[in-house]
Amino acid sequence: MSARWELIRALGAVAGDPADARAVLRALGLEPCDGASHAEAFVLNCPPYASVYLGAEGGLGGDAADRVAGFWRAIGLTPAEPDHLTSVFGLYARLGEAGLGHARSALFWEHVWPWVPGYLAAVADLGIGPLSAWAELTRQMLEAERDSLPPGTLPLALREAPPALGGDENLGELLDALVTPVRSGIVLTRRALAAGADQAGAGHRIGERRFTLRAMLEQEPERTLAWLTAEADRWSALHSGPGRHAGPAPGDPVRQWWVARARATAAALHRATSGCEPGR
Repeated sequence: MSARWELIRALGAVAGDPADARAVLRALGLEPCDGASHAEAFVLNCPPYASVYLGAEGGLGGDAADRVAGFWRAIGLTPAEPDHLTSVFGLYARLGEAGLGHARSALFWEHVWPWVPGYLAAVADLGIGPLSAWAELTRQMLEAERDSLPPGTLPLALREAPPALGGDENLGELLDALVTPVRSGIVLTRRALAAGADQAGAGHRIGERRFTLRAMLEQEPERTLAWLTAEADRWSALHSGPGRHAGPAPGDPVRQWWVARARATAAALHRATSGCEPGR
């Protein structure tokens, strides 16, 4: 049983210190990644914080981070980065070792499962070999944990999420939603935007993602909207889970929520593409 918790703790450590990541990847029989690749994944494209993926602003901190911190406080702990993947996995393993099944289940359904599967899909999307393999191994571990726990309900972060795109947003509102995963159901990394700019024939302006996306929409609105629509469709399939392109597994309200959110974005973008340029 101890090997189970050590594996979870080790998988979480990969998203933390680069030196720890190299050691863990070697121990898992995976190719180690260099510091530049580690930074590309965990600093520049996929910050490993729950608040980025569950927060209404799509950034660090805020109510999403406070919710995770509240869980830590409830069990008498105060970590420096409560919503960091390394911290959350470490706590999950600690609760498992202590035999605190109820607390471990609550942590999983409220603060792990709502964001980590989508996060791992975004890391795998980067195409960084060792980290794609890590993401797949971590996904398999998470699904095994999910199957070992009593069924969960829709977590507070998703119940209180801001509304999905409706198709009547102005340009500023659209940009805010698209770079906020809990609003759009998609994870637009810097690397994805660079690929999207190439596909849309728009110049890729390096900078904050919202700025980059605005430039794409101003230069090639129809092609950029078409690319974004395809991305939303692709993410609805990713949220369904491996081999489930027709829809998420029955009885999994979290996957169902994310699929519905991505589909709502695809529908809103399709309506915008069928019109003309998004409102300003």
